[in-house]
Amino acid sequence: MRFDPPAPLLRAELRERLGVDVGAAAASAAIAAEIAYYRAHLHEGRDAPSLARLRRRSAEAMRPALGLDAGGAVLTDALLAALRFSAFPDVAPALRRLRALGLRIVVVSNWDASLHERLLQTGLTPLVDGAVASAELGSAKPGGAIFAHALELAGAPAEAALHAGDSPREDVEGALAAGLRAVLVARDGAAPPVPAGVAVVSSLEELPELAQYL
Repeated sequence: MRFDPPAPLLRAELRERLGVDVGAAAASAAIAAEIAYYRAHLHEGRDAPSLARLRRRSAEAMRPALGLDAGGAVLTDALLAALRFSAFPDVAPALRRLRALGLRIVVVSNWDASLHERLLQTGLTPLVDGAVASAELGSAKPGGAIFAHALELAGAPAEAALHAGDSPREDVEGALAAGLRAVLVARDGAAPPVPAGVAVVSSLEELPELAQYL
């Protein structure tokens, strides 16, 4: 999944809700602060109540950059409205082709409990057989536990599974350590060196060709 550049959207949301234009620089700084806070604490959003608290704290992290004396609920609502996710255009066709091969598909992500909500919003839920968020499980990539759980959901042994992701450490090293085949997704065409036997693709459209021999 990807999301639209959030800083201009945050600026627009705050202008609409508060009648104040914080400016492009402040909006960008606020989003940078929010992202830094969220990444450091995403594991705390393990269920709906804890996710709501995480979102509130992440929004509060924006306050110094914005210089606003607004209520926490307003900042949180503006932040959430500015985070607009969509699926990359190659994802749904690739997933359909993988399913046509008879493969089971599980999403494995270092994400909070909203992973399932985001998959539903982007139309991907019907195309996968399961999803595991690190915050829910209490284990994140590249650790082996999250891969083991995904394999259980898929009903497959590690040697019969392939994991594709865009992080050399979390996705490639993690998958290989767990006994899976690994594929690095480098959408911008620039990829770091990878271990022997690891394929590098620029689009998920290349996955069915790699996966048909599983």
